[in-house]
Amino acid sequence: MSSTTVQSLRERSPSSYSLKIKNFSQLENLALGSADGKYLSRLFSAGGYNWRMILYPKGNAKDNGSDFISMYVELDSSSLSTPSSEVFADFRFFVLNKKENKYLIIHDVESKPFNTFRSVWGLPQVLPLSTFKDPENGYVCLGQCEFGVDVIVAPPPTNWEILSFDEKLAYPKISWSVKIFFEMIGHCHTSHTFSVEGRTWAIELYPKGSKTEDYNKWVSIFLTAADFETLEEDEKIFTQAHLRILDPRGSNHLSRSITRCFDKSNSWGYSRFVSIGELKNTYLDMEGALTLEIQFDVVSTTKHSLP
Repeated sequence: MSSTTVQSLRERSPSSYSLKIKNFSQLENLALGSADGKYLSRLFSAGGYNWRMILYPKGNAKDNGSDFISMYVELDSSSLSTPSSEVFADFRFFVLNKKENKYLIIHDVESKPFNTFRSVWGLPQVLPLSTFKDPENGYVCLGQCEFGVDVIVAPPPTNWEILSFDEKLAYPKISWSVKIFFEMIGHCHTSHTFSVEGRTWAIELYPKGSKTEDYNKWVSIFLTAADFETLEEDEKIFTQAHLRILDPRGSNHLSRSITRCFDKSNSWGYSRFVSIGELKNTYLDMEGALTLEIQFDVVSTTKHSLP
């Protein structure tokens, strides 16, 4: 048994298909008369598709199954909707142990893809023949035995999420000029709104700070998702951006980065972006105006899709 297969016992009989054999020796003779030494069950339905169980009573030598019971399950390809379709399924093989009055279950822990090009999956070493045929072990009683299989078809996804990160934005920089900063009245000032990657954004400026004990010593600046109320409850927008106060006399701009998943909590920025003193000495022009800039580096888009 490989490292990906598991054995267990259960009382409940197989759900998908059961093969009850009245004389195992005659089944061996029947299999010997076939080209590949195997017995194919009749078709059965599971998960909306047709299948067969394949039993090698003397083992599938071509798959390293000599001297073992080998079992496989085969998808009837004609039940696929299109030739290119693929079905993922789990399968569990059963061997009745009459001594325990339970079924030995052997299964692979991984789902397998069934398609036109590979319609058969299984286990070449379900049970050693010496173990199976020993009457003391309870698998064969007066020549009678039972095999079975459960096929559990994985349903196709009903919906999924597509997450993309756009790093080549059409208009990554937006600026906002504030005239005569020290004459601004009010607690919070909001820039004009602007659109980036289908979302509406704005810059919030607090001339006397926000959310700080010494608020009157600091300028607070935040990036806000202006249309956050249109987001779904669990929707997020991953954003990488740089908020800047531009230096009116050179290139010594004050820049702070934002890396944030915006959701219903729609604002993100800095309560202590710059001190009032530094702003006055460095970042106001001759008329007392202030210029802010936001540069977006990455903005993700998320959408739900139906198959």
